[in-house]
Amino acid sequence: MDQIKIKAEPRTEQGTGAVRRLRKTGMIPGSVMKMKKGGTELIKLPAHDFMMAMRGHASKQLLVTLDMEGKEVPALMREMQNDVLKGTPIHVDFSEVSLTEKVRVTVPLYLVGEPVGVKLGGGVLEQTLRAIEVDCLPTDIAEKFEIDVSNLGLDQTLFVRDLNLGEKQTIVTRGEVPVAVVKAPDDVPGAAGAAAGAPAAAPEVIKKGKEEAAGAAADKKEEKK
Repeated sequence: MDQIKIKAEPRTEQGTGAVRRLRKTGMIPGSVMKMKKGGTELIKLPAHDFMMAMRGHASKQLLVTLDMEGKEVPALMREMQNDVLKGTPIHVDFSEVSLTEKVRVTVPLYLVGEPVGVKLGGGVLEQTLRAIEVDCLPTDIAEKFEIDVSNLGLDQTLFVRDLNLGEKQTIVTRGEVPVAVVKAPDDVPGAAGAAAGAPAAAPEVIKKGKEEAAGAAADKKEEKK
């Protein structure tokens, strides 16, 4: 994994009005849960530098190096709140970590390949688990796991216990949890109607006000600190 280094500064700005003004100056408010000293340290990050560092990274749980006034602090990005309409980050939380101690993270699962049951049996592939919980060293955190389902036959199910994520990953999610299944077309609700040309469900409309809700949630979080 490529090293992600992000500059961070101590932050004194707290409360709704203060963090809003902070964002207008091109900074993102955040916090770091300290492992050695305990407690939480408030920080701020240059928005442009942070977004450039995040380019090409889909996961929200990444190992980063925070450059805190010349001191490098390994930290796990735990949560990033985004503006719903603009998609830009408005608050970021980190946890300081030790590079020699395992951490528990949730990693997205992506299915790859066309199952035999779909190609030859006319079945329908359904993904029933979108992410998996694993324990690993911070340096071994994966941004995603690609799961090959090309050998999955009709009416066959892939379970967590069937996954091989490598020796560096210890799976925490229960083994009996299904990951994906290839169902016969008759077993898929609405499949017959869709095949007959039934109209697709209308897409969900993003209502106005979500931007204010996201900002308010982040500001409320700041007020509690």
